Parts: sequence; structure tokens; C-alpha cells
Amino acid sequence: MLRFIFVSLLFSSAAFADWNQWRGPDGQGHADTALPVKWSETENVTWKTALSGKGWSSPVIEGDQIWMTAAHETLATPEETAKRLETNTGSQPLVVLSMVRLHAICVDKNSGKLLHDFEILSRKEPQWAHKLNSYASPTPVIENGKLYCHFGSYGTACVDTQTVEVVWQNQDLYVHHENGPGSSPVLWRDHLIFHMDGSDKQYIVALDKHTGKIAWKTDRSGEMNSNPQLKKSYGTPLILDVGGEPVLFSPGADWLYAYQPDSGNELWKLNYGKLGFSIAPRPVAGHGMLYMSTSFMRPQLLAIKYSGSSPEIVWKSEKSVPNQPSPILVGDEVYYITDSGGIISCHDARTGELHWKERIGGNYSASPLHADGKIYFHSREGETTVIQAGKEFKILAKNTLDGAHMSSAAVDGGAIILRTDKAVYRIE
Repeated sequence: MLRFIFVSLLFSSAAFADWNQWRGPDGQGHADTALPVKWSETENVTWKTALSGKGWSSPVIEGDQIWMTAAHETLATPEETAKRLETNTGSQPLVVLSMVRLHAICVDKNSGKLLHDFEILSRKEPQWAHKLNSYASPTPVIENGKLYCHFGSYGTACVDTQTVEVVWQNQDLYVHHENGPGSSPVLWRDHLIFHMDGSDKQYIVALDKHTGKIAWKTDRSGEMNSNPQLKKSYGTPLILDVGGEPVLFSPGADWLYAYQPDSGNELWKLNYGKLGFSIAPRPVAGHGMLYMSTSFMRPQLLAIKYSGSSPEIVWKSEKSVPNQPSPILVGDEVYYITDSGGIISCHDARTGELHWKERIGGNYSASPLHADGKIYFHSREGETTVIQAGKEFKILAKNTLDGAHMSSAAVDGGAIILRTDKAVYRIE
């Protein structure tokens, strides 16, 4: 328990009771409480608040406030779209804008009242984005009355949550995302750290959280595929204690990197062994290993022993591995779900032995949540399937809301905060 608390505190000094970042205080999708198992639009919903704009960022919570981000899009004309896509080298379904306005949204966690919805950044003629993505997909981080919002190449901003003023902005960092922004930031002491892995440039950077100025910036050093489309990535780092020292684990295209979070100095890197790019899932850690998906085209689930200076892949799975949802580790088992078809796999975390593989159906972008021995999977069809964690597959409930789950869940006490593409809910 003491080690768990220490690892949690590596992410932020915010109170453990608050849900301060993507996938919670430990960044691994765990809630230290019992949560409701059954709900619908008319059952166990304390409040529901409609949201404007388009954003897949997950809710973050501090005190009585729930914060999210959203994008207000102005579509480009067909003529503008055709001209700008002349340089596109990919084949993905894309949306092209003439303007994007990026908002911060605040809801009272007790009443659901919409408190704030205001523009913090804007950009004319932003890069195109994948139709499945949004321009506000990265989840912000909240700490001690400051909300840190990141939108990839479109900028990063700090908002004072009490005065509702923008403290600083930084729109100086740029890469070609190809499919829009996806990497969420993390806080480490005075640093706000995030990935910038585009098709043109790839690096990891830390901003001074007080000023928004660059504290350090480190280029990716691993050799990658010559195809620009296979150099991009959308990963979110994870900071862990290794031998009494903090280490920042950073999944990029083709390589897992380890850095010193205070300086950005590279400690080591490990090649995935096969192509790995457009990485969206966040790693989870336990048993001295890091569990991560290499994401697109030929995804692998890798279990990587990370202690010492010579990391190694202990075991891997190449079947039914997700492109977008993160894995989740519960006790001695690691679980993951496919984007399409909803196939859940459960492996022994230490050996990789497959305990079971079952289909629950649906399509998935959100990462799963664990609480009180139960795992929650949220689909783009608006359905949450709750299963019992363990070596035997057991469905406890299926719950449907009116809207698509693109965002991962947040937790407040005994309540689940769920954001769909239409609204945010408090369920308890």
C-alpha cells in the first residue's frame, strides 16, 4: 500500500481523492471505492448535463469542480478542403476546418450545473484530423486550482480554476499530427510533460508549469520507418519509481523510451521488435513489468521488464490486441479489449498465459476502469459492460446511455462520471 501511494504521488501532489488526470491518480484506471453496477438514462443517474462542442477528453475532478475540454469547429469549404489535402500522404477519413476554437468546460460535481464554458485557445486553418478523433482529445491535468489543457500542435494553456482566467498560453510547439492531437500531458513537480510525435518531427517536451516556457525538449533517438505515416504516435507517458528514482516511460513509434523526468535525459530505449505506431493506449505497470500495446497495423501487447539498464520483453501477445483502449492490470491478471467487436482477453500478468478470451460486442475507444473487483468497458455505442475481475469470465451488467463513449470514465467518491459525445453524467 505504501508503494502504491508513493507511485501515485509521482504523478501529482493533488489529493488522492480527486481524479486529477486521465485514468485517475495512478494513471492506470483504478478507483479505490465501490461503484454502481447498473444504470440507464432513467436509473441511478443523479444528474445529466448537455455539453456543447466536440471533445473526447476525459473528465478531471478537483474539489467540487469537474473540468473537460471541447472544440468548436468551423468546417472548411469543399474547395479549401480539396486544396489543403493535396499534400496529404495518408488514406484516412479526415475532417478539414477553417477555424477551431478550443474551450474549457466546468460542471459542478454535486448539482451538474454548467459553471463555465469559455475559449482558451484558437487556431485558423488547423491541420486536418481523423473523423473518429476530435481536436480536444487529450485529457487535461488539474492540480491545486490550476487546469493544464493540452491540444497538441494547437497549443497548451493553464487556467486558474477559481478566477477562470488563462494564466499562460504556449502555441510555439508544432508537429504534423496527421490525425489530430491525442497525447495527454502529465505533471511532474514543476514540469508539464507531453509527447509531440508527428510524421515530420518526434520529441518529448516539458513546460514550466508556472510560465508555460520550455523547461527541456528531447528528440526521439530511435531509428524509425522511412514512411512518414509510420513515425507518428499519440502516447501518454507514465512515471514510476525504479530503485528509488523516478523514471518517465514514454511509448513512441517503434520504441519505448525511458527518461529522467527532471531533465529529459534519455536513460534507455527498447525496440518493439515489430512495427508500432499511432500509439494511443497508455501503459500500465505491476510485477516489475510495463504492459503496453503497440497500437496499429500489427499490434502487440508487450510485457516489458523495466528495472535496471537492460529492459527486456518477457512475454507478448499478438492476438486481439487493441489499437486505442489501454490495458488494465488487476492483481495477477492483465486485461485488454479490441477496438472492433469487443473481444476481451485475460492473461496471467507474469507469464502471459491466456486464461480466457470472450466477445462482448461493440466498438471501443475509451480505456477500461477497475473498482472493487469489477472492470467497466465503455463502448462507442453508449454501452458499458461490467465484468467480474478474475480467471473466469462473468458479465455482471450491461448499461446503455444515449450517446457514444469516446472518453474514459472518472470517479468521484462512490459515483462514476461518464462523458458521452452529447452530455456528462453523474451515476451513483
